[in-house]
Amino acid sequence: MLYPSLDPNERFRARRDAVRRRKRRRRAAVAGLFLLALLALAGGMTLAGKGTKTGSDVGTQLASGVAGTLQVATRPRPLPVEVRGVHVTGALASLPGKLAEYEALTKYGLNTIELDVKDEGGEISFVPAGVPLARKTGAARNYYDPYKVAREMHHKGIYLIGRVVVFQDPYLARTRPDFAIKRPDGSVWTTNAGLAWVNPYDRRVWDYAVSVAAAAARAGFDEIMLDYVRFPSDGDVGSALYPGRTSVPKGRLIASFAEYAKQRLSPLGVRVSTALFGLSATRDMGIGQVPAWISRSVDQIHPMAYPALYGGGELGIVSPSAEPGETVFRTLIDFKRQTRGSGVQLIPWIQDWNYRPEQVLQQVRAARLQGAKGYLLWNASGLYTKQALAPPS
Repeated sequence: MLYPSLDPNERFRARRDAVRRRKRRRRAAVAGLFLLALLALAGGMTLAGKGTKTGSDVGTQLASGVAGTLQVATRPRPLPVEVRGVHVTGALASLPGKLAEYEALTKYGLNTIELDVKDEGGEISFVPAGVPLARKTGAARNYYDPYKVAREMHHKGIYLIGRVVVFQDPYLARTRPDFAIKRPDGSVWTTNAGLAWVNPYDRRVWDYAVSVAAAAARAGFDEIMLDYVRFPSDGDVGSALYPGRTSVPKGRLIASFAEYAKQRLSPLGVRVSTALFGLSATRDMGIGQVPAWISRSVDQIHPMAYPALYGGGELGIVSPSAEPGETVFRTLIDFKRQTRGSGVQLIPWIQDWNYRPEQVLQQVRAARLQGAKGYLLWNASGLYTKQALAPPS
């Protein structure tokens, strides 16, 4: 034998010690489960306490339904080494076989899809659990099953971003005019296109948008992109009145909203990002978008570096539309300067309409030269330049 046998007393002590070790392990396991339950309960109570501030018909009521399930914080799925993605509307996703067409772009290099959860018209692509106001507004649609979509995307190795438009919301403003930006005569303020906005100073509006986002997070989306996180810029903005307006500057208010969204959504295991105007890092646009402040509360910023949005002379370029690569390059210089030290990652939106493939590729190359974490292609019609999705060679 390799080892001598133990005497009876030694065998007894060994068995006794083994029993004690098993008991200690069981007690430690029970204590760990009890501690985890306490932490989960404390987190649920905290969220429930925040929700009670905003009215019984708004937001995630943790005491009811699916929204009442205690959530344990998880880590987000890893970001692709380089994000290469496209924008897909909810209406497009509802067409038979359409999402499969976008998923098939993986053979060209696509690894990310940004799918509308709540769009600029106020429509919500599915019925969000725990947000009864979404039904009351008439905004909820059945464009797709978010759980099914998330499973399919993950199975194909696709990173899924859910876009949530926040403060432009005609449905909510019409159904709840007390949430809306107003005109001096008390009517609901609208843009030149007749689109109503809701009031950034109203915390019930914050709760509504983030509760919709939370429903997408629970369904399995990897990231929530908050869009129209700003004050309106189109129309007679000088006549817009904000009930309950405080002395808090617009930029601080929008940054506070981003922080609020991050605090509510991060425990659900998603990243939180914002889409910002490309010029917001260059000059004060008067809409409350200050990248230096917002960057402290989000994981990614998606600068909307579409050259078509820049006027002549912006960024020191005579005609930004004629120099798409240079426009993206200089936009990212300003964003890197504004967000230095924050740790936020920059993933710009690339203009993929009214351009030849080479002009789209110029923007992609500019993003890479600036060290961006990737890029997303935007075309409202959903038609994309496949060459622009190729990995760097």
